[in-house]
Amino acid sequence: MALARAGSLILRQQASRPFLQSRFASSNAHDDDHHDAHHGDSSHGQELSFPKEDFSSRVWGKTAIAALAFVAFYKFAPSPGEENYITRLLTQSQETAEYWRKVNLQHLFLSATERSDNLVIADAQRPPVHRYRYPQ
Repeated sequence: MALARAGSLILRQQASRPFLQSRFASSNAHDDDHHDAHHGDSSHGQELSFPKEDFSSRVWGKTAIAALAFVAFYKFAPSPGEENYITRLLTQSQETAEYWRKVNLQHLFLSATERSDNLVIADAQRPPVHRYRYPQ
């Protein structure tokens, strides 16, 4: 994280320079500003400040709440054989097996028709052209 911020600071410093000053072909043999910025020196009066990294950040609080929610769900969730309101809701909203058989059979017929149409198109050939050498 610290490397990413330092890199973004370097890019901002380089982007703020005029184009002519940061050209590749330079008459100066060694550019001091580039050397300092490359090594992370703060000779321009800008101090690098990083946030305090400890366990009091928001990420850790959200992680603790998520872990407690998972433990509570695991403890109070119904067992696999137990009847509950979610299972009843799912069984009421499901379609019957006969409905799905009809849908699958219709899909099978449409797929077979499409496959036979594709074979007809793939095997299609142009009619032979008889060219005469001397048509007169």
